[in-house]
Amino acid sequence: MRESGRGLRLTIYLGEDDVWHHQPLYHEVVRRAREAGLAGASVLRGIEGYGANSLIHTSRLLSLSEDLPVAVIIVDEPERVRAFLPQLDELVEEGLATLDEVEMIQYTGGQHP
Repeated sequence: MRESGRGLRLTIYLGEDDVWHHQPLYHEVVRRAREAGLAGASVLRGIEGYGANSLIHTSRLLSLSEDLPVAVIIVDEPERVRAFLPQLDELVEEGLATLDEVEMIQYTGGQHP
């Protein structure tokens, strides 16, 4: 079965080495998103990127960079995502977050025709 509707995608761009109380920051964002009852969260690890300091971080063998870019992506109903933003205010000291309106298509259990 397929359902669709309007949603809001929150993408938080962080460094892999960013921490919150000695744990990866991306892990704390995901944990809090789950506690807040958001529909889901995914963490994607980048292979190369740079941020405000213009220093390139890469996974290439010849590079010693360990602080690769990560993106935490959360999609849910707009009001639920916006209600989660104060959590980021507490957690993120340096990074970037974007909000995009999206059309959600959710597949739920059921028989395929």
